[in-house]
Amino acid sequence: MSLYTPSSPHMHADTSIAQVMSKVLLALLPGIAAYVWLFGWGIVVQLSFATLLALGAEALMLRLRRRPLLPFLTDGSAIVTAWLLCLSIPPIAPWWITAIGVLFAIVLAKHLYGGLGYNPFNPAMVGYAALLISFPAEMTAWQAPQPLDLAQAASLIFLAPPREVLDAVTSATPMDFLRTQLGLDKTVDEVIAHSPLFGYLAGKTQEILNLMFLLGGLWLIKQRIIGWQIPVAMLASLAIMAAVFHLYDPERFASPAFHLASGAVMLGAFFIATDPVSASTTPRGRLIYGAGIGILVYVIRTWGGYPDGVAFAVLLLNICAPTIDYYTKPRVFGHGDKD
Repeated sequence: MSLYTPSSPHMHADTSIAQVMSKVLLALLPGIAAYVWLFGWGIVVQLSFATLLALGAEALMLRLRRRPLLPFLTDGSAIVTAWLLCLSIPPIAPWWITAIGVLFAIVLAKHLYGGLGYNPFNPAMVGYAALLISFPAEMTAWQAPQPLDLAQAASLIFLAPPREVLDAVTSATPMDFLRTQLGLDKTVDEVIAHSPLFGYLAGKTQEILNLMFLLGGLWLIKQRIIGWQIPVAMLASLAIMAAVFHLYDPERFASPAFHLASGAVMLGAFFIATDPVSASTTPRGRLIYGAGIGILVYVIRTWGGYPDGVAFAVLLLNICAPTIDYYTKPRVFGHGDKD
């Protein structure tokens, strides 16, 4: 066996996994601050509970797999998964909803496939999709925009309050409400103009949350933690689809601005779709991957059974990512097209 070690070029990464994950967590803080301002301390309770549970599940699985605990518990990946899941579910969802989602994401979607770097699907979105399919009532009981203090939020999350108490603090999301009203033969303009749920572009709370996640996502691009291709392609394809149908029938189809400011689109574009493990990795592949997610989000929102389709669109394109990468591989340096 030769002891010869090839010389240059050697590429050294400037950042570790822990550094990348810490910057992702920092970029989520503006959106979390907006959650606290709009809804109170429920999201903080959820994030704290989910973080502890995710670290515990991570430690248990690492122990069962006979892997070292410290490197993986401190890399931040489990915390990022827990936070993304919490930001996707109602802030006052029952504690067992959060627990099932976190365990599903960490144990099944991550470690079942071999741990970080081997999971073909985004773990947080696997957990979210499992919850939405299994517990639709709890997952659609979104809190009305009213700031709850810490005691109120903890009580709603952990003490299983009566149904009438929950009904008093929950309401339909703007996208749910719009879909219901369109089914009653009302126009988009009528619904938005006459409902207090809506602001300038979309739902009042969703406008603010999406703006904060947009700012955090742009900071990640500036820090070169994520590339621009997936977010830009996803948002552009969603806007183009919305523009085409809005021009065709503005009374039935919402504007591009509405779709870009609604639901979890900015969280999905910058924090979920850009998962480096389950997303496409080639330059052209990222554009195709992001565009596919944007198109599917519009299709699911408009004709599907769920008001927001970010999670399902991401998971479906996760399946396609290996094939997309295979057919969009860049030319090997020094070789022609025929080689």
